[in-house]
Amino acid sequence: MSKAAEQLIHEEVAPEYWERACTELMKQDRILKKIIPKYDSLFLMTRGDAFTTLARSIVGQQISVAAAQSVWNKVLLALKKKVSPKNILALTVEELRAAGLSGRKVEYIRDLAEHFDSGRLHANQWKGMEDEAIIKELSAIRGIGRWTAEMFLIFNMVRPDILPLDDVGLIKAISLNYFSGEPVSRHEAREVAANWAPWRTVATWYMWRSIDPVPVEY
Repeated sequence: MSKAAEQLIHEEVAPEYWERACTELMKQDRILKKIIPKYDSLFLMTRGDAFTTLARSIVGQQISVAAAQSVWNKVLLALKKKVSPKNILALTVEELRAAGLSGRKVEYIRDLAEHFDSGRLHANQWKGMEDEAIIKELSAIRGIGRWTAEMFLIFNMVRPDILPLDDVGLIKAISLNYFSGEPVSRHEAREVAANWAPWRTVATWYMWRSIDPVPVEY
């Protein structure tokens, strides 16, 4: 990591619960006791823009982190201005396809933009809503299922106790760290994560770091 990147990380503010969560997780879980100190200068960060977070989650569906970043960079080039629902809707289908989005993802990202632009979402009420209520509302948008909604709760709303069992990276990390690389069922992953509550977001974030040290930004 460059000095500039390290400086940026130190200038960011960790979620208010982060230090307490790390302390408790290291007491509760022998694996996390070893992993957390390796990344003590890193923490979950949010850019705070709901639309961008969800749009990036759609772009990242079913492709690698590197591929998702590449496509997102091309979307930014096509926009030539800041990311917003109106600016996405101003792009043609052809321009979005040329950025590397599949036909289906073009439909999804445009539907997302239309939901925001029309005011159909209760975004101003999300702060006071329960996790499952937000997941239900977001899942009504085409292309947003439980995984994407959970990524939103983690990376945008920084909710402390989200367990994204549909996340391939999380399952892989649990397999490697707790089962010596053997296949892991959702039930087994949930049992491991029971030890992480009420800080399953934080534990998940460190599981991701254990297989990919560079944090993903949404």
